[in-house]
Amino acid sequence: MNATEPAENSGPRGGTTRTGAGPIRMDAGTPALVLRLDDNLFHHGTLAAVRSLGRAGVEVHAVLEGPHAPAARSRHLTRMYRWPDGPRTPEALVAALESIAARIGRRALLIPMDDAGAIFTAEHAAALRPSFLLPDQVPELPRRLADKAALAELCASLDIAQPETRVIRSEADAAAAASGLGLPLMAKWAKPWLLPPGSGLRSTAPVRTPQAAARIFAQAAGHGSELLFQRFVPGAPGSDWFFQGYFGAGSSCLLGGAGRKERAYPPRAGLTTLGRWLPNPRVEAAAHRIAAALGYRGVLDLDFRHDAAADVYYLLDFNPRLGAQFRLFTDDGGLDLVRALHLDLTGGAVPEGRPAYGRTYLVENYDAFPAFHDRRTGELTYAGWLRSVREADEFAWFSAEDFKPFVAMTRQTLKRGFTRIARRHRNSPAGSR
Repeated sequence: MNATEPAENSGPRGGTTRTGAGPIRMDAGTPALVLRLDDNLFHHGTLAAVRSLGRAGVEVHAVLEGPHAPAARSRHLTRMYRWPDGPRTPEALVAALESIAARIGRRALLIPMDDAGAIFTAEHAAALRPSFLLPDQVPELPRRLADKAALAELCASLDIAQPETRVIRSEADAAAAASGLGLPLMAKWAKPWLLPPGSGLRSTAPVRTPQAAARIFAQAAGHGSELLFQRFVPGAPGSDWFFQGYFGAGSSCLLGGAGRKERAYPPRAGLTTLGRWLPNPRVEAAAHRIAAALGYRGVLDLDFRHDAAADVYYLLDFNPRLGAQFRLFTDDGGLDLVRALHLDLTGGAVPEGRPAYGRTYLVENYDAFPAFHDRRTGELTYAGWLRSVREADEFAWFSAEDFKPFVAMTRQTLKRGFTRIARRHRNSPAGSR
């Protein structure tokens, strides 16, 4: 197990954050370990978790890709670890985490940031609990919820609105779905965490022609993730919403909120690049009802799309872990979901704050792409995009008091861009001469 030297810490480590209802008393004696099983240098949620707990006086450790990862440059990170080489089997992961726990020296809060990590920690909680704090989750539940095929069955059993979904097992299934659901439709991989790295396969992609349906089915073999075709719900400005919340004992929501997806990358079908916290009683009620029906415990991240014609909010996705943009839901006194998780599992009271409606969160390295896409369709001017940047309440990467991750992110973005340009040049007819 590799580790860097402790990173520089900033400010007092007193463990107190002020809120509108009084001070939050964070347990500075309980460290946290942030992890992902999916290698992703640009996962801004990992950096957000490190910063949030570090600023609140908690000692934060993280399993990262290496010292070149932008999150590794945060002054709020105490120590970085890397997964050992070799297959990441459950046995190897448990052993690696036990080794990290021995280095930390105290029982730590374990925070998975991706679906694979959430599934692994829930299913191996019994082995991990002597070293780590975890929500008391039903072990098999995160796998059922992250699996989009199982989620479709669950929605049907709970009478939760979801676009019609079909499992595609043959070319005939693909052709029948394209005809029956209509085009365009959405192709989804049921278990996206099984997609091989570097395959170029997206967890969700639009399918616009029968030929495209056949092509994507041809990619379905070999990685163990079923292919799904789902009826396309037309999107419009303001139709995409998400809910993120932390549910404690009895599936009571201790902190949560609805956000409107103002922009996404890829446009209208990808991650939130500009989100806004707004009241939406229907989305909030649906999320609370789902969590109660499941007996859910922990953090969740749900995606909805509003069908204006039917006046229905369809559940599109269920992520049984922190969403990358969780910092959007930071209340008037600084309480967010990862702090609520830490407070609850260390025995502290999670105070009730006032929602910061209107608050925005912007992901700099992705937001320009959908902004300029919208500009071409006449939905957004360049001046409007600059105004949204100036008015953003929080950025995913830029922070004046923790500047190095932004610099590292910019460097890695440029490096990746130049690498892709060079690859295309080598593969072009002109470059091969």
